[in-house]
Amino acid sequence: MKQFLSILWLAAIGLYSCEQAPRADKATVSEAQAVQAGSGTAYLVDTSNSVVGWTGTKPTGKHHGTLDLTGGVIYVKDSVITGGQFIINMRSLQNIDLAADTAMKNKFESELKGKLFFDTEQYPAATFEITGVKPFRPAPGEEIELKDATHTIFGNLTLKAVTKNISFPARISISGHELNAAANFNIDRTVWGISYRADKSVQDKLINSQVNIRFQVKATR
Repeated sequence: MKQFLSILWLAAIGLYSCEQAPRADKATVSEAQAVQAGSGTAYLVDTSNSVVGWTGTKPTGKHHGTLDLTGGVIYVKDSVITGGQFIINMRSLQNIDLAADTAMKNKFESELKGKLFFDTEQYPAATFEITGVKPFRPAPGEEIELKDATHTIFGNLTLKAVTKNISFPARISISGHELNAAANFNIDRTVWGISYRADKSVQDKLINSQVNIRFQVKATR
């Protein structure tokens, strides 16, 4: 009997942990902010060497994949980022973990691209416009997953015609003609009106509202 209860307990822990988004920094969300035109040298995003990754979770597991950048620019003046914009091709959304099952992969991607989620037919692109970049300084006692973060990035993220300002730690390096940036954070999809299966009272159909976003961006001048 004790062994049976132990198995149930471990299973419950397993289900609970599967619901959680990957360990990452939580993006702070606020209302959209004014966007200033960037000044200085323009670094154009190298779309072939840049990628946005995503991970979604549910009680029974998780899925992960990628999105392509179709363009972007980052402005730098005296080694300080003054502005910029990224354009994300939502129709490029791909799942990776179901690659061995083509039918399931196609079905899953179609669901994510459909009206219940990102509705890529009506909203083929998402944008991120930088509203500020500051040297990273964690608050006292704040735990940061991105241990080598150098900056905090602030920007307006527009998904499905909803715009919110988000901020998150990032690692940014500028060397010669090249700029590299990376981040790993979680955001709540329901803030942008993507609330399908976010009701925690329906556990068997739940899809976590927290989505993990990570990116590696390379830009050159």
